[in-house]
Amino acid sequence: MIADRGFATAPDGRTRLYWESSGAGAPVLLIHGLGLSGGAWWRTVDALSPSLRVVTFDHRGIGRSESLMPAFTTEAMADDAVSVLDAVGLDAVHVYGFSLGGMVAQQLALRHPRRVRSLVLGATQPGGRRAVTADGEVLAFFRRRPGMGREEAAWESVPFNYGARCRAEHPERIAEDIDWRLGQPFNAHAYRAQIFAAALHNCYGRFDRIRVPTLVVHGAHDRIIPVENAHLMAERLPDCRLNVLEASGHLYATEEPEVDHAIGRFFGECDAA
Repeated sequence: MIADRGFATAPDGRTRLYWESSGAGAPVLLIHGLGLSGGAWWRTVDALSPSLRVVTFDHRGIGRSESLMPAFTTEAMADDAVSVLDAVGLDAVHVYGFSLGGMVAQQLALRHPRRVRSLVLGATQPGGRRAVTADGEVLAFFRRRPGMGREEAAWESVPFNYGARCRAEHPERIAEDIDWRLGQPFNAHAYRAQIFAAALHNCYGRFDRIRVPTLVVHGAHDRIIPVENAHLMAERLPDCRLNVLEASGHLYATEEPEVDHAIGRFFGECDAA
């Protein structure tokens, strides 16, 4: 159940960012990935909100949030996230970023370290020359994606988003994800701008400045963002745990829902320390 909702004003003074809050307890900000609104966190919100106050939001141009800028960067998206915290009235929070949202979370921890109590980086990458890119088949799909119909694109992305075990044993979970996505608006301009932001992202050389407890979570069979990136980040982050999910692909929360409970326990341990 949604306990609260509203709009934050972005740093440009004009863009309005939609947010929702549910649950009670220590606050956690969830930052989602490419083209997805805060509502795409529905599985994770259900898992975390019994013990935590969970805040989600729509990136500019996505869902109910406006888009008044022609291009995005992960730095600017991190500043948007801080505007959401200010609107909700939260100072320091746990931060969980997934995929592109994990890149934004890195920038948030670097640009606004006082606002971050702990960090979870899910299925993401550090940027820079050392980051490992997807294979040619995946890159070709993303080049085709803007010209495809929404339903066609959603189903064609399945082999890239989910591991073989989930595709074989839990097709109903995949269908639930796709049904949800097809029910949401899609902003092609914002989608392309977010791809641009991800391409420019680079935090690798500054990871030694992130001093908060950090958990890196990644599917071993992730084809969108290869798992080698998780190892790169874990080696550079000063206070880091690494959790590689051996049977999962990119969308590991659908494939192994119990991971959300493990992430909740991580936040609890950080609060108890």
